[in-house]
Amino acid sequence: MTGTPNAVEINLSAAIAAVAKNDPLILTTPSSDDVERDELPFGPFNPLEHRTLETGLRAWVAELTPLRLGYVEQLYTFGDRGRNKTAEDRHLHIVSVGYLALTRITGDNKEALRKSGARWRSWYSFLPWEDWRVGKPALIDETIRPALRSWAESGGIPARLSRLRLAFGEDGIAWDEERVLERYELLYEAGLIEEVVRDGRTNDTGLSRPLGVPMSFDHRRILATAIARLRAKLKYRPVVFELMPSTFTLTALQETVEAISGRHLHKQNFRRLVETTELVEPTGAEQSQPRGRPAALYRFRHNVLEERSVAGLRVGGRT
Repeated sequence: MTGTPNAVEINLSAAIAAVAKNDPLILTTPSSDDVERDELPFGPFNPLEHRTLETGLRAWVAELTPLRLGYVEQLYTFGDRGRNKTAEDRHLHIVSVGYLALTRITGDNKEALRKSGARWRSWYSFLPWEDWRVGKPALIDETIRPALRSWAESGGIPARLSRLRLAFGEDGIAWDEERVLERYELLYEAGLIEEVVRDGRTNDTGLSRPLGVPMSFDHRRILATAIARLRAKLKYRPVVFELMPSTFTLTALQETVEAISGRHLHKQNFRRLVETTELVEPTGAEQSQPRGRPAALYRFRHNVLEERSVAGLRVGGRT
């Protein structure tokens, strides 16, 4: 083989999630070339310093932020040409290994995060069509569905209509909260989000206002992948407790599950589900409430991990 191989750099991108005040949050940093644009924290992998990709991720997150990561899971390798768009895509090709990481927000790390320039933002500001907690977002029927249907019907490709029905729940197909990435990629392919314009694949989305806040590079795609993974993981692993304090009320636990899944859950059904799965146990203590009786405090029952391999909250399908 002749010629010089293309240079490739490996980055580690982190979708670091937390929940506060019933809002699912993602840690972002300002873009190096546009302070108005958010991006996910990322840093280079150094094989001479880092034994594994995950140790590399934890090392630079600890260096850049005061956060202590709990659960960390590799998502996917993002290496498409054009993901770090430059003129004619002739610069160094950057491959990013995406990770989902879970943490808790504490008073100790808020100020340090602010000084570092990082900030927490609701992940629904980037993907507003994913929040169904108070019903279907008006954005779907007012903007997304008509634009996608027009795109699907004009292309002469039957598979587009099928993808639309599956992704956004049309023609009797129920909304599936786990299809986050499929919805984002459909919107990108249809040229309806700002990243498509930035990547030079279209001159205009044709919409009167952006569909959510754009991010640098393909970081919204990484975020969509992380949300989809976390929503699926909730149902068979107790990852939600990585986002909870050591003790909590059942109401707080339900609100956290709702925030992540983007859906409203019936209170009594949720409590029966928690009792059936035996994921929590009472502490014997109570927490005072602004109104009504004090609420019982619970904690995660760690022994459940030794008792069975599948231990999650199967909240059921949307009707």
